[in-house]
Amino acid sequence: MGADRPGEPTQIGGAIEPRRRVLYGRRRGRRLRPGRERLVTEELPRIEFALPDQGRLEPRALFDPPVGEVWLEIGFGAGEHLAAQAEAHPDIGFIGCEPFFDGVAKLVALAAERGLANIRVFRDDARLLLDALPDAAIGRAFVLFPDPWPKARHHKRRFLAREGFALLARVLQAGATLRIATDDPDYLEWILEHAAAEGSFVLEMRSGVRPADWPATRYEEKALKAGRQPGYLVFICRSRKPGAAAGEVENRP
Repeated sequence: MGADRPGEPTQIGGAIEPRRRVLYGRRRGRRLRPGRERLVTEELPRIEFALPDQGRLEPRALFDPPVGEVWLEIGFGAGEHLAAQAEAHPDIGFIGCEPFFDGVAKLVALAAERGLANIRVFRDDARLLLDALPDAAIGRAFVLFPDPWPKARHHKRRFLAREGFALLARVLQAGATLRIATDDPDYLEWILEHAAAEGSFVLEMRSGVRPADWPATRYEEKALKAGRQPGYLVFICRSRKPGAAAGEVENRP
């Protein structure tokens, strides 16, 4: 797929199409059915948000009623996991980041069907959102089945490289959990290598069995049907020395 290029905001389904940075992969699939199009037009403006022109974004201020803390899912696909987590934790605010509009539309439908008031959506590059968040603003993060970009010349496109881990480490609270899943064995080893090199995370779990409180996704089901065994990783964000950058950590978890 070609890269998306920066552009001016446009209107899609009653919602704002955000400014873009370079993103690889498509943003739109087939045209939505009329009923889904109407639902998105009505509901998406209620739950999506834009980044401030200046300063940091306070994530808890996005939610009404107020929430105790905020969790983040990067690349939520069709939204099954995010919606299930939001339903199970009504006192937590959930931010989902996904540039693919069809996936956003599916999450909007799930949120409306289940009456979920604790979901907010950012429809652009996760790195833009991470750059805008304050330090230690996120209580938990999920990156489930990201595009593995298997060809060697495309490895630079992988989000879960050292730079991505550094961005996550800055916004995660000390002791926060980072959950990752992939069905690509090469990418799994890459993730472990780059997390260790960045230095802000301690591996707590590596398993071929999905934990019970980890809702399934259609990407996982697709992998299993194709005979691919997913790997599940849980990292803990280490505490940093006061004023230190990501990667400069204390000697304890």
